[in-house]
Amino acid sequence: MSSPRFLIVGAVVASVALVAAYLAAGGSSYEPSPTADPCEQREWRSPDGIEESAQQFALSALDGAACELGVSREELAVALVSEESRAEFAAEQGVADGELEEAVRAGLVRAIDDAEDAGALSGFVAGGARAIAERVPVDEAIDLIQGAESLFGGAKGVVGDVLDRAGELLP
Repeated sequence: MSSPRFLIVGAVVASVALVAAYLAAGGSSYEPSPTADPCEQREWRSPDGIEESAQQFALSALDGAACELGVSREELAVALVSEESRAEFAAEQGVADGELEEAVRAGLVRAIDDAEDAGALSGFVAGGARAIAERVPVDEAIDLIQGAESLFGGAKGVVGDVLDRAGELLP
């Protein structure tokens, strides 16, 4: 059987080996990557399905809105989680409600443009979606960013949404 002394020495040796391996792998010089500039265009990958297209759309929309506001995409994503977090963000950044709403709409338009450029949305669907995005209430715009699957769900997805919303939003 192992003596308690042998177990303690073994644990110390294992700890020292673990720290040495961490340092040898460059662990002492680790710095987190800086957050990406939301104003720089990001290339759309070839999405494998609706979920990946929706994810890229949401990231593009957040980038567009964050660029308009001069904040990081991550900071804006956290701010859009709830009305309370949105109000807190607006107060901290000195952003009026109207400015935030316009930035979110601009982000949606950017994402639609990016999706069309990448071939993820047809010109017909993108045109209808763009017309809606420019007029949609901010809460619905945020819902669209957070649940973009409906945009990529086939013909009924956006076309049906555009036709349903056209009577409500367009004069």
